Amino acid sequence: MSPITFKVLKKNKDSRARLGRLTTPHGEVDTPIFMPVGTQATVKAISSKDLLASHAQIILANTYHLYLRPGHELIEKAGGLHAFMGWRRPILTDSGGFQVFSLAGLNKITEDGVRFQSHIDGSYHFFTPEKVMEIENSLGPDIIMAFDECTPYPCEFDYARRSMERTSRWLERCIATHQRPDEQGLFGIVQGSVYPELRARSVELTLSRDLPGYAVGGLSVGEPKEQMYEMMTATLPLMPEEKPRYLMGIGYPEDLIQGVKLGADMFDCVIPTRYGRTGTAWTRFGKLTVKNATYAEDFRPIDDQCSCYSCRNFTRAYIRHLFQVGEILAPHLTTIHNVHFFLSFMTDMRQAIAEERFIEWSQDFLKNYQPQSNLNKPE
Repeated sequence: MSPITFKVLKKNKDSRARLGRLTTPHGEVDTPIFMPVGTQATVKAISSKDLLASHAQIILANTYHLYLRPGHELIEKAGGLHAFMGWRRPILTDSGGFQVFSLAGLNKITEDGVRFQSHIDGSYHFFTPEKVMEIENSLGPDIIMAFDECTPYPCEFDYARRSMERTSRWLERCIATHQRPDEQGLFGIVQGSVYPELRARSVELTLSRDLPGYAVGGLSVGEPKEQMYEMMTATLPLMPEEKPRYLMGIGYPEDLIQGVKLGADMFDCVIPTRYGRTGTAWTRFGKLTVKNATYAEDFRPIDDQCSCYSCRNFTRAYIRHLFQVGEILAPHLTTIHNVHFFLSFMTDMRQAIAEERFIEWSQDFLKNYQPQSNLNKPE
């Protein structure tokens, strides 16, 4: 029996959007869900208490970074990731594939695996599917991802085909060496770059293994948004109804809406924390760069309809002041807000699906939302 189960609770009539419940050893997760990224066993700039206050249900940690520091052996001695980082709810670890392959000239890919240099000290390491399974088994999350090759953009068809086929062969090796199948659910990853026929073939190969969940990888790596949507449209409907569908690395609000509309259940992205640390807050109208001078005397909250700790207690002027003087509280407050915004956004989406008004809700949201604009003037 897999430790990961999934149940579709409701399907919408006017789209592929659906409600689901993902059950893991550390609790249940309502889908569609956004997973804050805790790269190095922490969601940057905020605490587990802040995550709980924002109703985070599951977070993501990174195999590559935790392998390099502090090492999976140490985390295993600590009792696994949940105990090490003080997070008792579900955790998913990626395979490190994106980080390894994004190192460009610092890696060498063979059928056996990938030789790469650490971005920290230049030391050489070798990731194989077997090694990645060893690391993820030691880390102890609820869901682990198979080792895959994340192709860059642009990418020639022949290379994308070879890469996709190699990812399929690596999946077989991951399955064969996964040592904790009764405690951790292994998800396979669909690749194929921006070629619909390769995506379809990758779905066929990946689904030939009966796994508790499946992911779509290799998107949001530099391709035009229209092409990304085309690949989502070509891939997601081919994936099984009864299993969770994880759209990896997708996180802009408009992209989350599109993914949910096409039937995706799980998402992750560094957007809330990365933007928060640099002084940009997300609102229902778009991005707001709170550290800009225009907010020096703006005594409103970041978003007057937001119930997060930051918006209930502090003003734009105060948070801007904190950024100006270099106080570490500044990125803490904007990150709290951003994580709360994204998780509340998904809650609103789930409610709209439950009430059969997802399309209407998404149209209303996008009518007011300015994806490419910074709201740098007071209203």
